[in-house]
This record gives sequence, C-alpha cells and structure tokens, in this order.
Amino acid sequence: MADIESSNILVVGGAGFVGSNLVRRLLASGAAGVTVVDNLLSSERENLPEDPRVDLIVGSIADPAVLGSLPEDGFDFIFHLATFHGNQSSIARPLEDHDNNLVTTLRLLEHVKGWGRLQKLVYAGAGCAVAEKTYDDAQATKEDAPISLSMDSPYSISKIVGEFYCEYYRERHSVPAVRARFQNVYGPGEVLGAGRWRGTPNTVWRNVTPTFIWKALHGEKLPLEGGGETSRDFIFVEDLVRGLCLCATEGTPGEAYNLASGGDVTIGRLAELINSYAGNEGNIESLPRRTWDHSGRRFGCPEKSKRELGFEAEVQVEEGLRRTVEWTRENEGFIGRCIQKHAHRLA
Repeated sequence: MADIESSNILVVGGAGFVGSNLVRRLLASGAAGVTVVDNLLSSERENLPEDPRVDLIVGSIADPAVLGSLPEDGFDFIFHLATFHGNQSSIARPLEDHDNNLVTTLRLLEHVKGWGRLQKLVYAGAGCAVAEKTYDDAQATKEDAPISLSMDSPYSISKIVGEFYCEYYRERHSVPAVRARFQNVYGPGEVLGAGRWRGTPNTVWRNVTPTFIWKALHGEKLPLEGGGETSRDFIFVEDLVRGLCLCATEGTPGEAYNLASGGDVTIGRLAELINSYAGNEGNIESLPRRTWDHSGRRFGCPEKSKRELGFEAEVQVEEGLRRTVEWTRENEGFIGRCIQKHAHRLA
C-alpha cells in the first residue's frame, strides 16, 4: 500500500477548485512537499494555502520548459487535474479545450514514462463522458459501461481520450495510471470568475451550484433550464479529494474508479435547497432546455470504489450545500472581485 505521508507530490492544476482542496488534504496528511503546476487559466493563486511545502510553478504542463523544470523522477505521486473548464467553454473554443485537456495529458505521460520512483499517476476523468445519454429513468453508470461515439461536448471527448492515453502509457511504458471519474463536484473553494476569460459567460457562471448560491445570496432569480428535471450526482469536494487520495494509495493501475455519491438530485430540488439556505424566497427563472446536453439524468455507481478503495461519500447534499452557502458568504469579497474582472464582457 502506498502512503501519502512524507511523499513528494505533483498536482497539475493544483490552484483550481478541486486542486486546491486536494493540496490542503495532502499537506494535512503529512506530504513532504507539493509542487503545483497551474497556468491560472481558470484559477487564482490565492486559492493555494500559505505553506513552505508548496511550490507553485505558473505555466502549462504542456510547455516543455515547465516539464524540464521538474526534477527528473522526482515524485512519488502525480495528480493530473488540469482541464479547460468546462463543457460550454469547450463548445465555444474546442481548439483550446484540446490544448488544455488533451495535449497536457499526452505531454505529461510522455515525460514521465520510465520514471521508477512514481507509485501512481491519478488522472481526473469525467463521468459525463461515459454516462448514458437519456432523459428517461437512468441507471447508475458503472466503470465498464459502454462508451458511445456520440458526445455532448469537446470536453467529454478530450476527457475520455485522456483515459485512452493513460491506458496506452500504462501498457506500453508501465506508467502506473489510475483513472478517477468525477461526478458533479461542489463545495467551498469554487470561485466564480476565477482565472482568465474563456470565451463564454461560463467563465463566470462555472457550474450550477456556485452560480445558484451566488445569485440566491444576491436576491436574483435562479436560471432553471428545462423545468429543473435534469439530475446530476452531486459529490462534496471533501469527499472527492479523499477519494483521489484513495485512488493514489489503494487504486490499481489500469483501473477506473467512480468518485460518486451513487444517487442523483434534480436541478429543481437543488434550486429549492439553495434558495432556502440563502433566504432567497424561491425566486426561479424558467429557461429552455440546453440544446447540447443530452445527458438529462445521470449518476455514478460507487460499488467498485467502495469495494476496492474503501471509498464512500459521507457528506449529504443538504449538509454540503449549507456549508458551501456559508463559505460563499464568508468569501463574498474575493469572489466578487473575480467576477468583476469580466464584467465588461458580461454586459
């Protein structure tokens, strides 16, 4: 069994929402050092904790100069979280999605092949890339579910091709890659407007949970698309990063693991809960269904992760939302400044 304590760890995309939460957990687990590579495209350096064990390299892992600056065979674990966030930004700018999702993965794998010290490389996959495209009764998506050629976005395409490359480099070059499939992650640390403009208003309105919380706290109507019938598997970020660490310490190279709650919540119910916790008195704005999104209802099956990793989501959505609303209140100034950077583009 691998151990995080006293390890040297590389987190690619470590200044982002999930990455910064992961860095904090790694430090709390006794990591000797955490090197973060992040180009700050969708993140802020302020996300990272002040700790002498953290070394931030600002740049893309696809940059040969950045790769060359890393110590040769210098890490026990690598977490590859870098991404072009997210589906709608990828639809607007598919070439940038390719560069930031797929080229980053390929260059990293090519660089680390042959490293003998590396115990695990954990790749952040996307549950949306393998979920059944349906608005009917959905079944929990298992890790061995069939993969369709029909994808909703370039983001889904690049994420699943990244898994293909992980498997190729594991088989051909013995890179110990473990694939972690994310569901809809939410929680403290997701900063609306973080980073640089990425081509659409979704630069600011990143995901449904932080968007709804911000709008609810400011007395705005929550934009409910398609009547709120769409559902997602919402997993609290603390649960997710615990699952990532278990992928590193307990996961088997070559395997994929769902980091999922195992249940789904409709977006309509999510809006109700957030309005209640924020005191927004139920303001809703009904909008048409998103034309590109065919994954109406989806959630991941956590059975394999529970059996092989000992992973199980612990934070229920009600508790997680309450904590996230409170964090947003406490960090309203920082979030507001990040949103304001893009105000002229949103006007």
